Amino acid sequence: QVQLVESGGGLVQAGDSLRLSCAASGRVFSSYSMGWFRRAPGKEREFVAAITWSGGSTIYSESVKGRITISRDGAKNTVYLRMNSLKPEDTAVYYCAATPPTSSISLRFPDQYHYWGQGTQVTVSS
Repeated sequence: QVQLVESGGGLVQAGDSLRLSCAASGRVFSSYSMGWFRRAPGKEREFVAAITWSGGSTIYSESVKGRITISRDGAKNTVYLRMNSLKPEDTAVYYCAATPPTSSISLRFPDQYHYWGQGTQVTVSS
């Protein structure tokens, strides 16, 4: 089992930055690839970013590419999502998820993930 706890969400203004954290516990964190997803009100869950178990590869949604950076710290068992130039359309609940190693392209699909956190709310005002 892997337990995931997100933090760092909040209410910010358009153009601000936030860094979300996802702390993992349980099985060996370093063997899992990690992803961030979000769900806006009335919308489907959306892929945001993912990082492979080794940290050697990252992938991003086209809607956030250039504004968001995913990273991981193995010593702290934590994955981060740095979000810059936030827009009102970034408003959503953000979830982190973990999966055993799989192909990078598969990391875009929520069904690939075995474990999920409870989510953290990000609200961007205009």
